[in-house]
Amino acid sequence: MKKHFLIVLALLLSVSAFSQKKEIIKKGWNFGPLPVVGFDADLGFQYGVTCDIFNYGDGSRYPRYDYKFNVEASHYTKGSSVFRFYSDMPYVVKDTKLFFDITYFYAKKYEFFGFNGFEASGFDPYSSFLFGTPSSDEVKSGYHFINRNQFRFVGSMQRPFFGVPNLYWTAGLAFYNTKVDRINLEGYEDQVTLYENYVSTGIIKEDEAHGGNTTQIRLGMIYDSRDHNSDPTRGIYAEATLVGAPDLIDRKGYGNLSYTFLWRQYIPLYKDKLTLAYRLGAQNRLAGKTPWYMINNLNTMFFQKMYTEGLGGSVTMRGVNRNGVLGEGFAFGNVELRWRIVGFQFINQNWQVALNPFFDAGMVTQKYRETEMMNADNGGVILHDHAFDSYSGEKENVHMAAGCGLKLIMNRNLIVSAEMGRALDNRDGQKLKTFIGFNYIF
Repeated sequence: MKKHFLIVLALLLSVSAFSQKKEIIKKGWNFGPLPVVGFDADLGFQYGVTCDIFNYGDGSRYPRYDYKFNVEASHYTKGSSVFRFYSDMPYVVKDTKLFFDITYFYAKKYEFFGFNGFEASGFDPYSSFLFGTPSSDEVKSGYHFINRNQFRFVGSMQRPFFGVPNLYWTAGLAFYNTKVDRINLEGYEDQVTLYENYVSTGIIKEDEAHGGNTTQIRLGMIYDSRDHNSDPTRGIYAEATLVGAPDLIDRKGYGNLSYTFLWRQYIPLYKDKLTLAYRLGAQNRLAGKTPWYMINNLNTMFFQKMYTEGLGGSVTMRGVNRNGVLGEGFAFGNVELRWRIVGFQFINQNWQVALNPFFDAGMVTQKYRETEMMNADNGGVILHDHAFDSYSGEKENVHMAAGCGLKLIMNRNLIVSAEMGRALDNRDGQKLKTFIGFNYIF
């Protein structure tokens, strides 16, 4: 992982030989077709194709664009695939920002570490025992994986709130179709998984075990004084969203009401070269019941990254196991120091190289089925002479990670990102994790 990161660092810093000239004002259409070559410590190496399509109009708003489209088809070596189209149109309709996202995720190895963070037992029988003779190799474990496919549609709009500067009301609709099963890959056929143990002991209910349909109605308020959407150097972005999920399709009693709150602030420390950026977030259920396969969804109006799931992984706590901190409600924070090292022009585009050391933290604040976990029949499932234990007896606490990232930014909008993070507690992951993709996480 270090090797790949150092290669990226060397390539990016080598472009500093290009001198900085007066910034090119972009007008009209601008296309950014790219091969998708990335890496995610949780997903593996990524390959495919993507294209960002921008329209800057007459250039008077540059670096803001009039509208943007993106299409992507990519595959990860650990079995996941992504097919996505989204559009961000802040100026197509007067005083109205429109956003649409249509995505299909196919994951053969999707992480599942149980509920409520440190309260979930981390015992993995397949990584803790040697099979055969003492000299035999350790069996590759599928204990913490499931097979999950999901179709997602999100449509959101934003309009000014009675002419108050930087204040907007928002509304949106979302639909998710989620399908879940045990891991279905060669070599894992005879392994019992944590997911199966949760189902067999009733922690995951039979009527939700294999997924379902979720419809959401979203209403909210946004305050946005940022100088730019993708690469801000100053300003505040605050979002408060109320999400109703009526049980319209499956009729299994999993309707619920929840809220999501996000606060981002960008503080210039030295002109536009050095920025302190931080994000605080919280999400909690207010009423009703949430199916287990939706508790990790971060219900935001507009997406900065393709994945909107946490806590853990590349979009919330870089270095903590993806989906490693699942609960009915959670809170998290991110702090970054964004240093724009050098700017230059190449192929008639404006480029910048930036460095962003970071610190991430989060925890479960509203427990999910804690009683069921504590009361699960420990003798119900036997794995290699050890009974399944769903509850660790440990108190949930703050999960933390730290690391550093490197960015290559084109026209303040297309951002290629390489980041490395490490969990500060071995229970959250014992390796330095690398993530190569697009965009800042906030």
